[in-house]
Amino acid sequence: MLGMPSDWTALLLLVFVLGIKHGFDADHLATIDGLTRFNARANPPLARRCGMLFSLGHGAVVVVIALAASTLIRQWQVPAWLEVTGAWISIGVLTLLGLVNLRALSTTRPDQMVALVGVKSRWLGRLARSSKPGWIMFIGALFAFSFDTLSQAALFALTANQFGGWQHALALGLLFTLGMLVTDGINGLWIARLIARADQMALVASRLLSFVISSLSLLIAAVGVASLAFPEVNTWSEGRELLFGAALISCVAGSYLLALYLSSVHERVRTPIATPTGDLPISRERSLD
Repeated sequence: MLGMPSDWTALLLLVFVLGIKHGFDADHLATIDGLTRFNARANPPLARRCGMLFSLGHGAVVVVIALAASTLIRQWQVPAWLEVTGAWISIGVLTLLGLVNLRALSTTRPDQMVALVGVKSRWLGRLARSSKPGWIMFIGALFAFSFDTLSQAALFALTANQFGGWQHALALGLLFTLGMLVTDGINGLWIARLIARADQMALVASRLLSFVISSLSLLIAAVGVASLAFPEVNTWSEGRELLFGAALISCVAGSYLLALYLSSVHERVRTPIATPTGDLPISRERSLD
């Protein structure tokens, strides 16, 4: 993260990708999953907006912190110990999230959808059953008060100062929030759709997403350990942040598209078709037997 591009356009693109990548955080997805499930029956329109509302609250804190830091910090340099400590905290959290979600995947009954598990989402208590847009935004704001989010906001401020000041910090914060809105908004819609379907393909799709998120969490943690343990790995990865972010996004997006494809195939197979003799319609699935 400290090797940010020196070109403004490249920086804007990278920050947008980082926002999309941040939206794939397992804690984000698990919390949005829970809020969407809670509101799916009583208030379907709100359920579909849970991801968007969560991101708006989360992004508002990022923007405020980036603006505040850009006005208070001028020539401050990030201490080396802070960078290393933050890296190990992120590695530990990612490893824990990967393991607990793999456990959830293996212990969920075949007739149930797999619910993503988060670390911070377990501390929400009654807030996890919020049915008001303002409370959902507040939950997103609470999640912004974490080491990784605060450090990213401070980094945006430090980088923006190289280009001019608070206006650039505002632009970076808003672009980061837009990236999160894309990811978390789609996730909220996706979970609401799976709950509404509640069929076999919804079960398969939830397992596929849980497996992908768990695997990526463990993979990113492993890459982080390798970068800290072997300087040559860290040297090789410098300047490739945009490529790595795009690869992560492509992987998760590919799992979404695969699940959607399988879902559409399943719907076509089960579509009733009329028989030439005028008998009662039979399912396409039966006609293939």
